[in-house]
This record gives sequence, C-alpha cells and structure tokens, in this order.
Amino acid sequence: GSQRRACFVFTRRSPAKMAANSVQTFGRKKTAVAVVHCKAAKQSGKGLIRFNGAPIELIQPETLKFKAMEPILLLGRERFANLDLRIRVKGGGHVSQMYAVRQAIAKALVAYYQKFVDEQSKKELKDALLTYDRTLLVADPRRMEPKKFGGRGARARFQKSYR
Repeated sequence: GSQRRACFVFTRRSPAKMAANSVQTFGRKKTAVAVVHCKAAKQSGKGLIRFNGAPIELIQPETLKFKAMEPILLLGRERFANLDLRIRVKGGGHVSQMYAVRQAIAKALVAYYQKFVDEQSKKELKDALLTYDRTLLVADPRRMEPKKFGGRGARARFQKSYR
C-alpha cells in the first residue's frame, strides 16, 4: 500500500520578523510528525504552551494529556515559565501524535538551552530526560511493514488446505 509521508516547507522569514530567541524542532512516531516552535515569552513567567492552537491542558483524554506533558512534568514548570511553545502535529493516530509531541517538546527545550542558555544546564536537562525515557530525545525507527500477497498481513499467511 501507499505510505503516508508528512512534508513540511519552512519559509525563512526576514530577520526583522523572526523572534529574537527561537528554535524549531520536530518529533516523530510512526507516521505522526509534531513541529514545535519555541521562543522566549513576551512577558517573563507567562509561558504559553499551545497544541494546534489550543492550550495543552485541553488535550483529551487525560492519559494522553499526561503523556504529552511528560517532559514538562519531569523537568518542572519553572523551566517552561519563560518560553512560548507552539506545537503543530500531523499524521498518525492519537497515541503516536502524543508521542511525537512529547519528543518535540523535549528536543525543543534542549535545543533552546543549547542555543541561548548554557551548555552545563543543557547537559543536565538532557541527562534527566534520557535517564527517564530515551524516546523523549531519540526517535523510534520502527515502521509498519507493508502487507504482502498470499496473506492478510505482513507476515501472516492464509490457511493452507489440502483438499
């Protein structure tokens, strides 16, 4: 069958319009791709985290909301207090979208700290995330194997009868 592939085109804005301190990262799981645009908040301490335009707290169901917010809960809200995160996600199902989102958030924070804060605190963040769960920073390479003829799936074959 045909495989879905997400394709993003990032247009470079003129330097005047680009946010002063911003990074853009992505997270992937199966066919879901989440892109996070992370920049310094306009008012310090008023960091917004928006998921497809709505606040991240509104994600349903609750279990998936906690999965998406794992990096935030793990590292503490205060690290995100001065950051605005805008998350867009496409493709995949509900669960793989949440996994893509949590990876993108974690990668965005690490990238932001590397670029605009210092190497030491970035290393602390990275170690904390990796000891908790490696998939927060490293993409899972597993994909669905294509179905073949002679069976109902990739490996399963139709039952064989002799008469």
